Amino acid sequence: MNIEKKEQLYEGKAKKVYRTDNPDLLIVDYKDDATAFNGLKKGTITGKGVINNRMSNLLMQLLAKAGIPTHYVEELSERETVVKKVDIVPLEVIIRNISAGSFAKRYGVEEGIVFDEPVIEFSYKNDDLGDPLINAYHARALKLATAEEIETIKKYAFMVNEELKKFWDECGVTLVDFKLEFGKTSDGSIVLADEISPDTCRLWDKKTGEKLDKDRFRRDLGGVEDAYSEVMKRLLEHI
Repeated sequence: MNIEKKEQLYEGKAKKVYRTDNPDLLIVDYKDDATAFNGLKKGTITGKGVINNRMSNLLMQLLAKAGIPTHYVEELSERETVVKKVDIVPLEVIIRNISAGSFAKRYGVEEGIVFDEPVIEFSYKNDDLGDPLINAYHARALKLATAEEIETIKKYAFMVNEELKKFWDECGVTLVDFKLEFGKTSDGSIVLADEISPDTCRLWDKKTGEKLDKDRFRRDLGGVEDAYSEVMKRLLEHI
């Protein structure tokens, strides 16, 4: 793709975003920086940016084939990807298949309980407030999204879960839970945005239960780079 990278618009915890000579397209540059607990813990996971960029792009293409619209346009390099410019809906959408992390802590249950059906949670995407949990009524009251947009987001989120659960199962990996973000394109369409990676998904080895995701960084378990590499290896074998 013949596209010119312009000035940096934004730098987040894991990515930088650049304007391009096309007003409808942006370039995302994935970093090796790692954060946890709303930025309280910081570090570096060597090679993470390369893995997360490639993995997100491959999975976004897989999901697009299943009828889920995404912001993905084209991979430019190991760390850079062209995406559609979207206005991010300020809702973090969490789908949980098994109890883990904040769910287990919040409700006083052990990790590893397999739910009868997937659980969906919304949190208000606001670092200053600590991304508080909210429901659809709160989201509408705060004008974060319309009722129709929320229903579309829920529909796509559950579709993503079905596709990813099936795919990761083929890779010998259990999809425990994950976080999604959605955006609105210039015509108001809702599309899947942000990334899908070991940063945003809990992935456990199907046989051993070993954690193959960012929890290794959060919980000081060690072997973080190896876990990310292992997940990427399995993905490439099955994509």
